[in-house]
Amino acid sequence: MPEVRLVGAEGEQIGIVSIQEAMRLAQEADLDLVEVAPTARPPVCKLMDYGKFKYESDQKRREARKNQVQTVIKEMKLRPKIDPHDYETKKGHVVRFLKAGDKVKITIMFRGREQSRPELGIRLLQRLSTDVAELGYVEAQPKQDGRNMTMVMAPHKGARQLRGEPTEGRAVLG
Repeated sequence: MPEVRLVGAEGEQIGIVSIQEAMRLAQEADLDLVEVAPTARPPVCKLMDYGKFKYESDQKRREARKNQVQTVIKEMKLRPKIDPHDYETKKGHVVRFLKAGDKVKITIMFRGREQSRPELGIRLLQRLSTDVAELGYVEAQPKQDGRNMTMVMAPHKGARQLRGEPTEGRAVLG
């Protein structure tokens, strides 16, 4: 491009100048000429230290990644004819996972003739979802795939606040 809109090192508008003039100003100031908006007419260039700019943008990207929430999916496997005590134990694990803010994939494994009775699995999954309804909700309804039936439960939105984790920019009072 023959001309560019130039922004100074302090953010001040210099105006529309020729590309040669912009390069000369960058060399005098011992800075780099960086194109910040190539689609604008004329393109916008800024006088800056490119190494420092790149370092700061990497820092911002790293900080954003650190604040990102990782969703973890835990899996709990059950059988259709589960013993009541075993059911309570497995339910306790699901409760612990949901309280920790993790999603839970509940899998019911069918063997042999049990495969002809999928209603047993649906009933068991519905019972489990009603037992832990105060902690989480059914994100993916029960569905049969081969010998297994799966359902995904996710914690309610407020699960992080219940655990006492801070939210961005707000204090949790309660």
